[in-house]
This record gives sequence, structure tokens and C-alpha cells, in this order.
Amino acid sequence: MNNSIFKDPALLEEIDRYARIKVVPRDSVLMEAGLDIVFVPIVQKGALRIVRENDEGREIFLYHLYPGQTCAMAINCCQAGKKSMVKAIAEDDTEVLQIPVKMVEEWLRFPEWKIFINSTYSNRFAELLEVIDLIAFSNMDKQLMHYLSERTKALGTNTLSITHQQIADELHTHREAISRLLRTMEEKGLVSLSRNTINVLSPVM
Repeated sequence: MNNSIFKDPALLEEIDRYARIKVVPRDSVLMEAGLDIVFVPIVQKGALRIVRENDEGREIFLYHLYPGQTCAMAINCCQAGKKSMVKAIAEDDTEVLQIPVKMVEEWLRFPEWKIFINSTYSNRFAELLEVIDLIAFSNMDKQLMHYLSERTKALGTNTLSITHQQIADELHTHREAISRLLRTMEEKGLVSLSRNTINVLSPVM
């Protein structure tokens, strides 16, 4: 595997034997909430947006996965034999390494894999705490700023092709509130708005 984050030859041999590369087109869904998890993705190129979806189909943004990262939620669900609790969406054209769920436990015999899994839990937990803090203790304007910052970082561009309704859905709020906050941000010179497009003019975090 080229440009691997792993160095152990024995582990790399196992990865080459069992894992598969999948290219996920931009805005396509890689994992659906409520479905069985048959693989754990490790991002190779691009980025995945992880969102939580309730029974009514409403979503809330959790975090992004970048090259060399995997989803703690997917690992936890497959280890517990549960269905997926999150949706994974390709932020841009994204390449992932699909690890069969049965290998996640088996490869814990490799110290490098065990460290990778433990650090994944630690890093994603810290990101979830940040999201919880934003929801519980911050005003919606800070949540929106965080969201725009994360999306522009993931895409590598300051221009987002997105509707106010899409943002509202992922921030679990009303479109009118998002539109009002975006207009305020535009007045402050933080963004410029056009139809279904937001251009971030200066750092929002």
C-alpha cells in the first residue's frame, strides 16, 4: 500500500491481502445510518463528513475524517455488533481503504494497529466533546462559524456550494436562523453570499 501510515511489514501484508480501495464521488454516501457495517474506512485521499441522523432523517454534523484517519463510531459499532449509528459522506472525491470488520479485532495483535485504534478513539472523542460544547454552551453563531471553518478546511477552498437549508439540517436548526446569521456575517465582512454559494472572506474561527 503506497504512502501507508503503517510501517510494520506483517501488518502491511495483511492490509494488502484483505483491504480494498474504493473511490467515493463527491457528495456520495459511503456509510448509511441503520445499516450493517461490513468494513471500516481509512481515508487515503479527500475527506469524509460524519453526521448523526435521527429516526426522522434529521442530521447533525459531528466531524471530518482526513487522510490517515478512520471513524471511531464505525469501529465501535462493528466491535459491538451494532448497525451504523452515523452517515459518512464524501466531502470531495475521496479514496478510502476498506478494512473488513472481522480484521479490526484480529489485527489488534499488531502493536501498530492497536495504537492506531486507540488514538482514533481518543482523537474522535475530543472532536465530539468540542461539538457537544458548541451545542450546549455556545450560541448558534459560534456553531455556524465552526461548521463553515470545518467545511472549508475539508474542501481546501473558501467557496462552499451549499444551501442555507442544508446547513440548517446539519446544525439541527431552522433555515431562517441560518440565513439571518449569514447576513450578519456578510455585514461584518466575514462572508459573501450568492445563490447557493458562500464565500468565506476571512478566518471564521
